[in-house]
Amino acid sequence: MWSYYGSKAKLIHLYPPPKYGRVVEPFAGTARYALKFFDRDVLLVDKNEVIIKIWQWLQKCSKDDILKLPRLKEAEKLSDYKFDCDEARWLMGFLVNVGVSQPMNQATYRATTRRPNFMNFQIKKIASNLFKIKHWKIQAGSYDEIENTEATWFIDPPYQFGGEYYPHGSQQINYKTLSEWCQSRNGQVIVCENTKAEWLNFKPMKKFSGSRHKTVEAIWSNIPTAFDFQQMSFLQERPLTPHALDGGDSAPSLAVSSPEVLSTLLALSTPPHRQ
Repeated sequence: MWSYYGSKAKLIHLYPPPKYGRVVEPFAGTARYALKFFDRDVLLVDKNEVIIKIWQWLQKCSKDDILKLPRLKEAEKLSDYKFDCDEARWLMGFLVNVGVSQPMNQATYRATTRRPNFMNFQIKKIASNLFKIKHWKIQAGSYDEIENTEATWFIDPPYQFGGEYYPHGSQQINYKTLSEWCQSRNGQVIVCENTKAEWLNFKPMKKFSGSRHKTVEAIWSNIPTAFDFQQMSFLQERPLTPHALDGGDSAPSLAVSSPEVLSTLLALSTPPHRQ
């Protein structure tokens, strides 16, 4: 819902839709997958209490609460402003920069002068999306504390290479244990990583330039996906579609290499979700 390091805003349209009525994000962050399928029974979990408290505060907010947030200019500091609560200040700490892993104090060139409407756009977008999250369950905790219920599990942990910048980053994760945990989930499992990781058999998806690194985004799933059939050379050159610009709210057109692949992909189409 807000700019964040590792956000899937420009990639979310690539991931398979949920096959279950319940969606679980154990490393919630800004929960782009849950936002795309917001009408499901959503559970967000994250070890970062700042992230969880922002989400819980947003659940209680009105549009006016969000729209009254300040629009800072370059080099202005949040510490010079008064806020009703810490959560409002923390949220603005993400908005005064672009793609950071924790709240900042000073408004940067990238979020102001370079993109004059960035902050205003983000604030208005958050306000317009509040209705989507009212029914969600949001809690602080570790991924391995979550009950193993039948659901669509969208697992987007700090990446093994590149995930060290979070307050609870890759250096704190045992990826062998995480691999076993992912494979033991009931239901549909979708795991995000980049192609440098080897703790699951990840399939390449798309070349991507993040806020810190250029990577090839990758996926592992216990259910076949389109990326089991597409060739690496095609994926490396495939540009982001215009649908990426709306955060994945529209369905992209999908290029395939043969009628056989198309038939396979159609067979994988999602049935009406189960409750």
